[in-house]
Amino acid sequence: MKKFSIVIAGGGSTYTPGIVMTLLKHLDRFPIRQLKLYDNDGARQKVIADACEVILREKAPDINFVATTDPEEGFTDVDFVMAQIRVGKYAMRDKDEKIPLKYGVIGQETCGPGGIAYGLRSIGGVLEIANYMEKYSPNAWMLNYSNPASIVAEATRRLKPNSKILNICDMPVGIQERMAKLAGLNYYNDLEVRYFGLNHFGWWTAVRDKQGNDLMPKIRDYIAEHGYLLPGMNEEPSWKATFGMAKNTFALDPDRFPNTYLQYYLYTKFEAEHMDPNHTRTDEVREGREKFVFSECRRIAKSQSIEGLKFEPDDHSNYIVDLSRAIAYNTHERMLVIVENNGAVANFEPTAMVEVPCVVGANGPERLAMGDIPRFQKGLLEQQVAVEKLAVDAWVEHSYLKLWQALTLSHTVPDAAVAKKILDDLVEANKDFWPELKKDAKVKELELSLS
Repeated sequence: MKKFSIVIAGGGSTYTPGIVMTLLKHLDRFPIRQLKLYDNDGARQKVIADACEVILREKAPDINFVATTDPEEGFTDVDFVMAQIRVGKYAMRDKDEKIPLKYGVIGQETCGPGGIAYGLRSIGGVLEIANYMEKYSPNAWMLNYSNPASIVAEATRRLKPNSKILNICDMPVGIQERMAKLAGLNYYNDLEVRYFGLNHFGWWTAVRDKQGNDLMPKIRDYIAEHGYLLPGMNEEPSWKATFGMAKNTFALDPDRFPNTYLQYYLYTKFEAEHMDPNHTRTDEVREGREKFVFSECRRIAKSQSIEGLKFEPDDHSNYIVDLSRAIAYNTHERMLVIVENNGAVANFEPTAMVEVPCVVGANGPERLAMGDIPRFQKGLLEQQVAVEKLAVDAWVEHSYLKLWQALTLSHTVPDAAVAKKILDDLVEANKDFWPELKKDAKVKELELSLS
């Protein structure tokens, strides 16, 4: 059986140890000969890499392990690139979340103005990785779950149309794990679903088991009362609120199960008012996952032992392994992937990057037809896809106006004046990351009239 070479791009991420643990768990299904970590922040990656080296030495010493900041070393001789980059790291995420909140607008990592800001930073980073792949391992596949996936997917659709890039997200997988448990099953793959939408902006229209039995009636009443909160689970405060809020988004269409992120678009005022502008999700991550992961990595590296190891495989990583296997072994598994619509959702923009079930094999995903979607969802999706396309227009054209239009059109922003204030703050904050945006004469004239 062939063994594969993998590079985790964004090796300094707090998710890296979980991915490594998942890869090791599934070596019988997906054997590995080489595992590389690549990051442009060598100091941050070293903390993670030192621990991963010990884990691999004790659990799978035959796997060649490399940690590097050199693109040629990182991307030469690889079969899969698992990309999880965060351009600007938590310092910029902090600004993504807190700048909009100054103006009473949702401050969230992937939704609204913060998500747009993050998207414009991510585009260049993902394209850079795609260029390294094309140069050093042109037959490799990139499994990209760098956020915000919809904006990144739209950019790669336009700018890298022939590259082997699959844009994916673990959020639907995490929700499907909860649905499976509610139905008395064990794993997200025990379900067969129909789903449509954009990344972080979609609905399940059918949830069945592998025998074709409809599971929606069994779990509908629970979701209506509790959302996706499961008893006995130790949730971080923000995630507990998110999974619980699903009951409110579900109320708007009780025939379809919502993605959790819809709360930011459907209950915008409530969400903004219940966010602390001085302590956002970024602070929670720093105090929780970031602190835990780096502390555990340093402990392992210092002891040179995995005794008492606290890292475990996670849902986020299981999906990546399943997707890699589907490509590697041409298994034609049914999985949720972000692809160009091209008729998958019949009454929707053909070039939209939609998240739908696909059959995945050696040649990538083949989208399945989801048919027409209802007017309520169609209206929301048309507005959001326009935001994403305008954001990519702004990056490509260096257009201040297009980015102002994108923020104004976002369902999370009340009007153009507020959008402009947020945008001006974001431009200043992102001057080291975004293309320089050009203002046309009309924008300059408006600014003079308002000054």
